[in-house]
Amino acid sequence: MTNKIIINGPSEGFETIKKVDENGVEFWTARELMGLLGYFQWRNFEEVVNKSKKACLNSAQSIKNHFVDTSKMVHIGSETMRKVNDYKLDRYACYLIAQNSTTSRGFTFWSIQ
Repeated sequence: MTNKIIINGPSEGFETIKKVDENGVEFWTARELMGLLGYFQWRNFEEVVNKSKKACLNSAQSIKNHFVDTSKMVHIGSETMRKVNDYKLDRYACYLIAQNSTTSRGFTFWSIQ
């Protein structure tokens, strides 16, 4: 019997926001994941990220291996830009965030059949 990974439901959106860096490592950005999980304000989502970092530490994992601080420039109107904080997340960090989210809408990363 072979296990197949089936992606369905909200997790399809999860795979569409995945990025791959120059070394072939997959990652997700927190700001894109935020919207997928139903958060509209960064300050609320960042609380979930911080709670997830604690869960990572409690599972004897290094936070810096799963949550990488980064930033990006965003337009705020009138051709003005502002630097905002973000995170590069691996799949494990995304899992922790979904587990600690209060609005995850039944979010799943994969099902094995």
